[in-house]
Amino acid sequence: MTREAPVVLWFRRDLRLGDHAALLEASRHSKHVLALYVLDDVLLKRSGAPRVAFLHGCLRALDEQLGGRLMVVHGDPATEVVRAARAIGAAAVHVSADRGPYGRRRDASVAKALAEHGIDWVETGSPYAVTPGRVVKPDGSPYRVFTPFHRAWLAHGWPSPAEPSRVDWVAPPSSLEIPRPPRVSATLPEPGEQAALNVWHAFLDGALATYAEDRDRPDLAGTTRLSPYLRWGCVHPRTLLADLDGSAGARALRTELCWREFHADVLWHRPETARENYDKRFDRMKHDDDPEAFERWCAGRTGYPIVDAGMRQLLAEGWMHNRVRMVVASFLVKDLHLPWWRGARHFMKHLVDGDLASNQLNWQWVAGCGTDAAPYFRIFNPLTQGEKFDPDGDYVRRYVPELRSVPGKAVHRLKNRPEAYPAPMVDHAHERQVALARYGEITTES
Repeated sequence: MTREAPVVLWFRRDLRLGDHAALLEASRHSKHVLALYVLDDVLLKRSGAPRVAFLHGCLRALDEQLGGRLMVVHGDPATEVVRAARAIGAAAVHVSADRGPYGRRRDASVAKALAEHGIDWVETGSPYAVTPGRVVKPDGSPYRVFTPFHRAWLAHGWPSPAEPSRVDWVAPPSSLEIPRPPRVSATLPEPGEQAALNVWHAFLDGALATYAEDRDRPDLAGTTRLSPYLRWGCVHPRTLLADLDGSAGARALRTELCWREFHADVLWHRPETARENYDKRFDRMKHDDDPEAFERWCAGRTGYPIVDAGMRQLLAEGWMHNRVRMVVASFLVKDLHLPWWRGARHFMKHLVDGDLASNQLNWQWVAGCGTDAAPYFRIFNPLTQGEKFDPDGDYVRRYVPELRSVPGKAVHRLKNRPEAYPAPMVDHAHERQVALARYGEITTES
């Protein structure tokens, strides 16, 4: 391959120009690079409107960075990537590796189609600091529990951010107009790489100092709010890790980033867990079938203030605080006895940061059928969780207007319930016992 022959950089979950290993590799092979994005119906049909709207915004931001030279096509990648590469006489197609279940199948198909035309397929890096599948036990088997994975992940380490790349972006031979974002009622974050970096630098200058203490407080602005940007690769986790020091907040954030990498690693080794129980004993679990209960949970009308605040935040912002995600998930699975995958689908429909590995495996962690070593005894009490993590009731009052007249932490245990706010739909103490009994049935069977 000569540096005169152009190459294609196919953007997927890496919608940025900075710290981009695949772009750097492409620049080493050629000074002429075509920037390509494929609107793939297989992925778009699985994505909720908030995520699609944010994606379209990120594509517009990337196109602006490229001076209007992002080629956007619509169709089957195995056809469209080959067509784009042949149209410019490309010697290779460069990508950030996709280790998700669909991405692996799609990329194998595209690489095969390119090979038939003598075009190289080059994978460099991934959306993770450590590509899924790289961190394994000494015997080569995958980790099943987070804590030893975390130790091994830290010991393994990751590269420094990729150097800036200088290329001449090839004018697209043809291109679709980037679609207008679908209408959504949720208020979404500003899209794009610069927006991601602005959010990150504001966090470094502010909330990082108290992140270890405040990250579980939904009433405070104590988290990074970077999950939508990480989802689409507007910023790489390697960029974040390079900026972290040895402070307590930095250590806590490294651990949270590792959770994201652990779930991606689990899905790499066990792709079926995107839809099936990690722990197969839970295939025998008894679930209720109560559409009305599910709809009340979706609408934030359960009568449990912290649960309802979280579900309404999801609808209003396409995002929910992580602590509250665990509380509402526990309520669905262990108080309403509905299957985890129904909640996971609802989240993926509404979350702007919806990520298959993180979403599905976090739901399984809460449900008890995932990777945790002692899972099913953990049943979140929505009353005590609210009192502990929203101690002044500010989070609840922000998202549940019916309760704004209730002062302080009294908002969590309502003695004088406003008429507009529903009574608790279940008794938590009773449903906890039901859940434990059902878990006991499957865990004691041989």
